[in-house]
Amino acid sequence: MLGLLETGSGFWSAIVWVIVVLVIGYIVYYIRNKGEESYKKNTEQDKPFISGNPELTKESSHISASHIYWGFTEALKGYYNPLVKIHTGNINDYSGWIIIITVIILIMVGLSG
Repeated sequence: MLGLLETGSGFWSAIVWVIVVLVIGYIVYYIRNKGEESYKKNTEQDKPFISGNPELTKESSHISASHIYWGFTEALKGYYNPLVKIHTGNINDYSGWIIIITVIILIMVGLSG
């Protein structure tokens, strides 16, 4: 049959997929165009709402990673704090650890085989 591709687990119709993509694309386009008509670009509407604070500078509105991941780091504090202590920021240290761990894994695999 024209437009069908036989695979090991059935048939795949390119025509059906093209129609599905076009229908979904039309639905997305329709929903996008139903947006708020009173929106005006480059006005007060463009400014973010930050708890009702009228004027914030970039520095005062910045949220650091320590705030974003607070719950994660607090829950794993026993694991996280020792890692912070050994963190040097030197790429040579991390490369060395990767080599050491790779050697240990290869030795373990070699001994088990």
